[in-house]
Amino acid sequence: MQDISAVNVRSLQFFIGVFDSQSFSIVARREGVSASMVSRIIKQLEDSLGQQLFYRNTRAVIPTEAGRLFAGYARNVLQQLDEAQKELLERQEEPTGLVRINAPVYFGQKHIAPWLFGLTERYPNLTIELLQTDDFIDPHKDAADVLFRIGTLVDSSFHARIFGMQKYYLAAAPSYVKKYGIPTTPAELKRHKSLVYKGSSGQNRWLFRQMGEEWLQSEVTSLLTSNNAQTIVSCALQGMGIVLFPDWLIGEYLQSGQLVRLLPDYQAASNMEPQHIAAIYPYARHPSINIRAVIDYFVEVYGDPLYWNVE
Repeated sequence: MQDISAVNVRSLQFFIGVFDSQSFSIVARREGVSASMVSRIIKQLEDSLGQQLFYRNTRAVIPTEAGRLFAGYARNVLQQLDEAQKELLERQEEPTGLVRINAPVYFGQKHIAPWLFGLTERYPNLTIELLQTDDFIDPHKDAADVLFRIGTLVDSSFHARIFGMQKYYLAAAPSYVKKYGIPTTPAELKRHKSLVYKGSSGQNRWLFRQMGEEWLQSEVTSLLTSNNAQTIVSCALQGMGIVLFPDWLIGEYLQSGQLVRLLPDYQAASNMEPQHIAAIYPYARHPSINIRAVIDYFVEVYGDPLYWNVE
């Protein structure tokens, strides 16, 4: 068994330096030591590994096949140590400077903006830029550090911290139910007054299914369509009609009784694919302390289960 006691960070740094420059003297000048010391460290490394790492001649130091193989492992070790050191140093620091957050408009109003004061109280050296838009944002082109997104996660070039799943509920105000009654099946919705969200991709579908069955789209009679969810919710609270919206949008009204859930035996949705509520950020082995601070803060705020959950 070989004695690897000479394999340490400094010897690996010297080895990579010689491997890249093919010179003991260049490494010696850079490190402020003698060329003979560099040569001695490399010789001790070779003895520890039981392998010759370089061919030596008067003009150059040429890596052997074993040296080329070892270089990959050495670089990986040094990179991991460097990343570990950076992360440990960052953990001793406070989030500082600008963090850019992007979020959907109404989700940002209801579940980000109310909590920003607490974020800045916790991290007083942090400044925030919050851009709210329902338009598609290409995170590769548009400047943003953390993007709050609701939908199916497909981009593998980004990390994602999932807060939870979006659930849809069919609901109406008690005054509407008292006046028009309660639908008992999705098919009955066409005889009711519906308030429907209509975004850039068109009018939302109203999908329903019972456990284990396929999703079916229901025909509805739209008394109101709007591209502003808050407007539709306001009208629903007055008893104008029935809405199909996610829990993060109407959960508080269902919890307080201002809206009542309809068709509780059915699952409801506007999209057949699972919808995640998540924060995404550019792929990095160790995200910046600002990104970690923002995401960790909202993980704590939203809780588990999410504070707007109805069930």
